[in-house]
Amino acid sequence: MLVQLPRLTNSLREPFDVDQAYLQRKIILQSHNKAANSGNPFDESELAKKIVHRWEEASVEVRQVYKQFIGAVVELIDGDVPSEEFREVALTAYRLFSGSVEEDEVDKNMNEKKEELQKVIGHGVSYANVQKVSSLAQKLSQSQPRDIGVMLVSEKHVSESDDGSEFGADLIFKAPARFLVDVSLEDVELIGEESTPPSSSFVEGWHDKNGPRNYHDTADSGNFNLSWLRDACERIVGECTSQLSREDLAMAICQVLDSDKPGEEIAGDLLDLVGDSAFETVQDLISHRKELVGAIHHGLSVLKSDKMTPNSQSRMPSYGTQVTVQTESEKQIDKLRRKEEKRNRRGTEYGAENDMSAASFSSILEASERKSPFDDLIGSGQGPNSLAVTALPQGTTRKHFKGYEEVIIPPTPTAQMKPGEKLIEIKELDDFAQAAFRGYKSLNRIQSRIFQTVYYTNENILVCAPTGAGKTNIAMISILHEIGQHFKDGYLHKDEFKIVYVAPMKALAAEVTSTFSHRLSPLNMCVRELTGDMQLSKNELEETQMIVTTPEKWDVITRKSSDMSLSMLVKLLIIDEVHLLNDDRGPVIEALVARTLRQVESTQTMIRIVGLSATLPNYLEVAQFLRVNPETGLFFFDSSYRPVPLAQQYIGISEQNFVARNELLNEICYKKVVDSLRQGHQAMVFVHSRKDTAKTAEKLVELARKYEDLEIFKNDTHPQFSLIKKEVVKSRNKDLVQLFEFGVGVHHAGMLRADRGLTERLFSDGILKVLVCTATLAWGVNLPAHTVVIKGTQLYDPKAGGWRDLGMLDVMQIFGRAGRPQFDKSGEGIIITSHDKLAYYLRLLTSQLPIESQFIRSLKDNLNAEVALGTVTNVKEACAWLGYTYLFIRMRLNPLAYGIGWDEVIADPSLGLKQRALVTDAARALDKAKMMRFDEKSGNFYCTELGRIASHFYIQYSSVETYNEMLRPHMNDSEVIEMVAHSSEFENIVVREEEQNELEMLARTSCPLEVKGGPSNKHGKISILIQLYISRGSIDTFSLVSDAAYISASLARIIRALFEICLRKGWCEMSLFMLEYCKAVDRQIWPHQHPLRQFDKDLSPEILRKLEERGADLDRLQEMEEKDIGALIRYAPGGRLVKQYLGYFPWIQLSANVSPITRTVLKVDLLISPDFIWKDRFHGAGQHWWILVEVIYIAPLKAIVRERMHDWRKRFVSQLGKEMVEMTGDYTPDLMALLSADVIISTPEKWDGISRNWHSRSYVTKVGLMILDEIHLLGADRGPILEVIVSRMRYISSQTERAVRFVGLSTALANAGNLADWLGVGEIGLFNFKPSVRPVPLEVHIQGYPGKYYSPRMTSMNKPAYAAICTHSPTKPVLIFVSSRRQTRLTALDLIQFAASDENPRQFLNMVEEALQMVLSQVTDQNLRHTLQFGIGLHHAGLNDKDRSLVEELFANNKIQVLVCTSTLAWGVNLPAHLVIIKGTEYYDGKTKRYVDFPITDILQMMGRAGRPQYDQHGKAVILVHEPKKSFYKKFLYEPFPVESSLREQLHDHMNAEIVSGTICRKEDAVHYLTWTYLFRRLMVNPAYYGLESAEDETISSYLSRLVQSTFEDLEDSGCIKMTEDNVEPMMLGTIASQYYLSYMTVSMFGSNIGSDTSLEVFLHILSGASEYDELPVRHNEEKHNEELSKRVRYVVDQNRLDDPHVKANLLFQAHFSQLDLPVSDYVTDLKSVLDQSIRIIQAMIDICANSGWLASSIACMHLLQMVMQGLWFDQDSALWMLPCMNNELAGSLSKRGISRVQQLFDLSKATLQTVIGNFPASKLYQDLQLFPRLQIKLKLLKKGKESEKSLQLNIRLEQTNLRRNASRAFAPRFPKLKDEAWWLILGNTSTAELYALKRVSFSGRLVTHMELPSDVTTFQGMKLIIVSDCYLGFEQEHSIEELAA
Repeated sequence: MLVQLPRLTNSLREPFDVDQAYLQRKIILQSHNKAANSGNPFDESELAKKIVHRWEEASVEVRQVYKQFIGAVVELIDGDVPSEEFREVALTAYRLFSGSVEEDEVDKNMNEKKEELQKVIGHGVSYANVQKVSSLAQKLSQSQPRDIGVMLVSEKHVSESDDGSEFGADLIFKAPARFLVDVSLEDVELIGEESTPPSSSFVEGWHDKNGPRNYHDTADSGNFNLSWLRDACERIVGECTSQLSREDLAMAICQVLDSDKPGEEIAGDLLDLVGDSAFETVQDLISHRKELVGAIHHGLSVLKSDKMTPNSQSRMPSYGTQVTVQTESEKQIDKLRRKEEKRNRRGTEYGAENDMSAASFSSILEASERKSPFDDLIGSGQGPNSLAVTALPQGTTRKHFKGYEEVIIPPTPTAQMKPGEKLIEIKELDDFAQAAFRGYKSLNRIQSRIFQTVYYTNENILVCAPTGAGKTNIAMISILHEIGQHFKDGYLHKDEFKIVYVAPMKALAAEVTSTFSHRLSPLNMCVRELTGDMQLSKNELEETQMIVTTPEKWDVITRKSSDMSLSMLVKLLIIDEVHLLNDDRGPVIEALVARTLRQVESTQTMIRIVGLSATLPNYLEVAQFLRVNPETGLFFFDSSYRPVPLAQQYIGISEQNFVARNELLNEICYKKVVDSLRQGHQAMVFVHSRKDTAKTAEKLVELARKYEDLEIFKNDTHPQFSLIKKEVVKSRNKDLVQLFEFGVGVHHAGMLRADRGLTERLFSDGILKVLVCTATLAWGVNLPAHTVVIKGTQLYDPKAGGWRDLGMLDVMQIFGRAGRPQFDKSGEGIIITSHDKLAYYLRLLTSQLPIESQFIRSLKDNLNAEVALGTVTNVKEACAWLGYTYLFIRMRLNPLAYGIGWDEVIADPSLGLKQRALVTDAARALDKAKMMRFDEKSGNFYCTELGRIASHFYIQYSSVETYNEMLRPHMNDSEVIEMVAHSSEFENIVVREEEQNELEMLARTSCPLEVKGGPSNKHGKISILIQLYISRGSIDTFSLVSDAAYISASLARIIRALFEICLRKGWCEMSLFMLEYCKAVDRQIWPHQHPLRQFDKDLSPEILRKLEERGADLDRLQEMEEKDIGALIRYAPGGRLVKQYLGYFPWIQLSANVSPITRTVLKVDLLISPDFIWKDRFHGAGQHWWILVEVIYIAPLKAIVRERMHDWRKRFVSQLGKEMVEMTGDYTPDLMALLSADVIISTPEKWDGISRNWHSRSYVTKVGLMILDEIHLLGADRGPILEVIVSRMRYISSQTERAVRFVGLSTALANAGNLADWLGVGEIGLFNFKPSVRPVPLEVHIQGYPGKYYSPRMTSMNKPAYAAICTHSPTKPVLIFVSSRRQTRLTALDLIQFAASDENPRQFLNMVEEALQMVLSQVTDQNLRHTLQFGIGLHHAGLNDKDRSLVEELFANNKIQVLVCTSTLAWGVNLPAHLVIIKGTEYYDGKTKRYVDFPITDILQMMGRAGRPQYDQHGKAVILVHEPKKSFYKKFLYEPFPVESSLREQLHDHMNAEIVSGTICRKEDAVHYLTWTYLFRRLMVNPAYYGLESAEDETISSYLSRLVQSTFEDLEDSGCIKMTEDNVEPMMLGTIASQYYLSYMTVSMFGSNIGSDTSLEVFLHILSGASEYDELPVRHNEEKHNEELSKRVRYVVDQNRLDDPHVKANLLFQAHFSQLDLPVSDYVTDLKSVLDQSIRIIQAMIDICANSGWLASSIACMHLLQMVMQGLWFDQDSALWMLPCMNNELAGSLSKRGISRVQQLFDLSKATLQTVIGNFPASKLYQDLQLFPRLQIKLKLLKKGKESEKSLQLNIRLEQTNLRRNASRAFAPRFPKLKDEAWWLILGNTSTAELYALKRVSFSGRLVTHMELPSDVTTFQGMKLIIVSDCYLGFEQEHSIEELAA
């Protein structure tokens, strides 16, 4: 809220606007930074300007000499120094040597100057180097104009002021006098209390009426404090404009300023107080209200602490009640801070007034000016680090010396054990946990304190403890707790959980991995590292229980939806070094935790978070961020809990002179090391570059020599010294050997592993007393020392673009090495820094620097990651997500640090608006960069491919902006490298003077591409380093080495991301080009170099060079012989070697077949086969290939019958009195119904089966109108059947000369003319409308989703599906189409979860509770019952009819809003919706074992359901597809698609049917038949699609002849037909195939496998092997279910083919017979379809057996059919189990009486029955018996015909005697469909196992029939009539013909 100034008079001066001044300053600083970072060439370098007069106009020669001079200075320094130091050296050298010197004075002068130079550089330099610098300095001086003289200025010279410089920025710091006092801390407090405020007299001087007023003071907002207010009040009282005294007036003004009133009221109140004449004062008061209120609060808090201090007694928390452990002073500070924060939060007025009323203004003034003690002592630095040091530990002293100041903090004594506190012994742990603590006796104090909570609860934990307090074991305890939860039945269920340990650095991750691996190995736990260095395969990840990773790596993994399954298994997340939140890597931790917490809430799963941190002041907020309960899960231990107490020394060097500063740094370091050595300790000195280690070590030895202290360092008296010296001398590291003499060692990552190991051993054995090392030692190796010295806090960081301060993490880690737990009572940590950083490090290490969030700076990137992941889809969710970050917590507590003014906080206390503004700004920026689409109106976010790529490859938002600008479809190599160089990942890299010469040399030697801008340009430098990396060049300059390493770390992912971007843009050429560069970076080989360089470990550079010189490319080498290659490279043995590695080179053979579909679309079939020798060493686990095609990417049903029947029944049957009949696989009407019907509605298959025998079926020839719905399905799987029946009907029409009218209905087609022509439709009858012509206009949205794997991709679509509902159809009906039943369930469950997380779980339900409960009570399916409660329905073929129709009714009546269904619903049920979502366009094809695309027609059909004609103005369809197919669907959903014929692939069965029906008797008939087909029409129009060259008559004629010939041959081979010359006739197998509508392959297989005595088991295998089961789906991972099932069934199956549909069919049959529970609901539906198909297959098998005269096999096959109907084993189970009431007891008692068949029960009287069944109620049994038929048979043998040809006829009379039963419907409860009873009458001979005749009859009531006896039978012996039921077990009856004849 901005305060409006009172409008009083125009003469008032404008107040000084602090905000404006701040903004102005920001602009100036930004322009400074820009200049620094803009990559300006060095021709504007400050240094050059200082050395060379008029540098801009200098000649090329002068510039050349200057460059040589700088190069010489680089050699002279021989190391890495900050740029300012380099400038100092260069200027000094030029000043010393540029003057002319007389000959005889040269040597003398040279030595003096060399001495001076050495002081500046800080180490010895060689004479030759000095001479070189000298001569070049003189040369440079002489090449400049003479009259100028030496223009050089040293640092003291002030260059002319630049307009852009900030006022006051160039003031020189002078230490105030108070720095030179030496007092202890207690004295300071006394002085503060007793003396008058130190600044009051100072303030008086400001307003001296006569003295000039300093403008700078007025402008500085810091001076509007309470002293200024007191003076102003004095002036007002003096001028008599107020009646109050000075004190009262000041107090009243304070109360007004600190009130919560709006600005206008405050202005009014102030004017009332001070009177009208003091306008200016009022204006100042309002302008600077913020500063004054701050001063008031500060004063009050100081007063409050004064009051509290004397009264508070030292009371430590009693054990177990309070978790925080800290010293008294820390507790006080903390209490104050918390109170202060609470008061700030609830508004200051109430508290402040209360406090003010008790205090006088003078006391507040005095208190406000009394700073915290240390602020007076220490310069508090600049910028973000300038916070006040609130308190330092007791006993702290500070000393002042010339040029530096020293603060000494004594060690905190170890806290005493409290009453009742004991250490937990390892034996108290569970047995399995003890294994991980082998070698430990007990836990330490901290571990014992936290043990109860960590080990026995699931609480989230935050432990803040000093470094070295054993936090690793705390992690271990939490891991053991997690393991314990998965120990069940004495067995660890490893696949149930994952543990993730996030360590801040790779080095630490490696150490943690090895530690935990070793310790958890007894528990058989697999621990693996997952970092940039260590990748894991999918299998390895699955096998791993504990993953140790870095924040960035885990972020990348959880950003990908394809890895969701991994993050879903995580049950424990351990975050080490949580205080990194303050670091530039903090945002990553925030993003991770926010993502984890949201996952916990949205999935309602438990993930425990354990945070480990150093001691930090605002641990409460960090605990809040990690969702830790402060009462139970928060543990805070202060420094008194450190295992070895730590004394600390902070030394701040205030010396300004560069040379003196360096000298001082070395002197102090030396002094501290010697102090430690004198006490008999060892010391470690940490420096920040590798070269510095040796330089510092040499300096220490040099100073020891100077002060004669060498003996203190040396250790030659050590007993093992001489022995070890021999070992040391062997090392090739000269530093190590030379320094060993003096007991000093060096250690850094650049040394050999052996040398490092040796040094570590020597130091830990005490032979080396001093070790100079880099920080890597602190991280990687646990090597403690008593004293640790950090020498300088500046280290080179390429990411920051130069030298930065050592971070908190590093300092803590290094100080953690001070003190050896076994030997030392205390350790000592010393940090030597510059004076301005002193306060910063003091606050940092005494835990007084509150941890702030760095999240805002990477908000855009993190928001993009969440949008790409799909967890954030709109502004509301983004704000919720931001609410989980640490930023949000800190923003509310410390708004100013995040750029939020108090006025904003007052207006919006919850900061909801600020949150929204942050999100909206980030979203707009991302939208502008095309990383996502932001619809501001709805607030929705839509992810784009670009955003997804940026998220997955960790590319910064600003880089994407650069690529958007620079990336073009055609670029050359150097442009690509230049674009990469512009990536913001490298923006901080800067160019230095000292690197120029080397960069120029590298550009000449190692850079094959042009360097744009040259080496003096920032991007030029990056370009050189990129090229150098690919060229494998070497570098000398340290800063260049670091920069190169930094660049190469990001290079691979940037190039890979650029490749993906080009791929998504569809730029084929550029994608290929970027792919080349991806490989170039991966392999470090240029695309123009020889590909065999990839085997450079095995092929010598010489061979490769010669191959390149001779221009022998791979193709040429492939054709050459070994000896020719040997001759080519002039090295005979090399020929064999080259040929060998040529064989390993991954070649592939590629053949492509291109078929045109439309003018713009081609279908491409590829056959790819490998042609190389696989070797794991080179090829790993797999080789990936990209297929880029510069064309486009290309990768009806029972239900309809139902819908039509339902619809037409209303219209025809009831209103017109017409008869209508349905014909589908489910239902076959009898002949009478067919003959009487006027309308037949049928599926293509059924009509094909019936019309095949059209000669004998009159109703087929009577058809007058044929309506073909969805005729565009000609191109789909079942197209050939449609094609055949139309062709047949047209042929019949031509034969019978009865006109048939065809009406074809289809979607829009590209080739409707051909179709019309084929149907015999003239132009007048053809209507082809565009896809856009719809009764309800359709709006289509197509969204692409990446992800290689199907299931994770489907999961990632659920959130967008939910978002689409909320956006497009929040209240109207929604249909969601998915590919499988499983997906219906998973999608619905996710939608419920999203609705619940929106706090509106039942938003899709429009029913009252009573109605809902009534509906639920009728539902059978469990999943459906669950989802309906939330208004979401499921619809798929697995539901029973009742459930399905119930769901349809609920959806049609808007009782439920969402229906999730499989694609069949699109065809079958007319249920339109406002919005249709197609979730995925692929389904799993069990035959090919992969996911394949739905036909485009299916997609169009689904889309067609969008838009309800009577309700909607327009429909909406949202299609969620796999990203690569997006463009394909965009094109085809709006372009009519041509329909091609697929008859070729299924011609055999149709040809066979026509041969059987007699339509085809010769080859010519077959060719003639084909001319009636649609295939023939398309052959003429699009011959290329069918593999023909042209459409000429001759070509087509020969093609058709070939087609007929090959089809006939196949049919003859399979035994279906017989060919004699040109004639063809059907065989028995062919006739059966046609009759039962089976594939010719199936009957062929029967013919070759069925024998005269085939067993039941073999029949089952044959049945399962029918090709009709080829299509049985074997879904993903179902082979596992099949394996389980195979262990439970009776007959074995092939274990190697568990994913085969035929094996699955076999298992399903056996499970059905054994009545096993099936593993998943999908199997229930699969079983239904398997049983459904089996009837006709078994009947065909019976016919084949009967035709062959095999009695035993026929009967066995009939038994198989009975088993299918009843779900029982014929030979194992009692037939009594067909009775519903049967139980084990009853079956047992019946079998004891010898009763095993239902027939036997019919024969018992009631009384007998009751005695047999005992207690069982006879009425129940009788009732069940009525379900079965009771058959009575009478036979009569009659003679027929004349005597000579007399034959015998058997008359048979069948009668049902079960009076209560009148239906002939079979009782088969376990068979999924209704079936009528039928009986087989078999005439056969049981003794010879011959079958003479077979007849199948069905009847109700009675039936009389007859059978002819075979005429060639001479005897009736063994001849019988056997009656077999086709659906009941044990109902056989045998009647002897022999007896009858007798």
